Amino acid sequence: MTKRYTKDHEWVELNGDIATVGISTYAAEQLGDVVYAELPDAGKSFKQGDDMAVVESAKTASDVYAPISGEVVEANGEIKNENWQIINDAPQAGGWFVKLKVANKSELDGLMDEAAYADYVKGL
Repeated sequence: MTKRYTKDHEWVELNGDIATVGISTYAAEQLGDVVYAELPDAGKSFKQGDDMAVVESAKTASDVYAPISGEVVEANGEIKNENWQIINDAPQAGGWFVKLKVANKSELDGLMDEAAYADYVKGL
């Protein structure tokens, strides 16, 4: 499946019942150099829109929201081990935040595809 995006600049990519979640390249660029990130532990559940993680840069701190409901099955070990640069270097690949066991796949229907997100970002 292709990535889906929220208006808060999170992305989600579904693979079976597991969704990988991160922040968009646009969000990473707006943040600048990430100096800290706090991810939830495995086993924690979130509803769509809940505060799920925190990412901080030299400029600002930002909440990361759950783009869909689910339970954390894995948090990115690179980020947990304080390799925060990966968020800037590869926000939509190796810099993912968590993997969620999806509670409701239909929530993906309300998110933007890549083209719609690109149009949304142009208007900011």
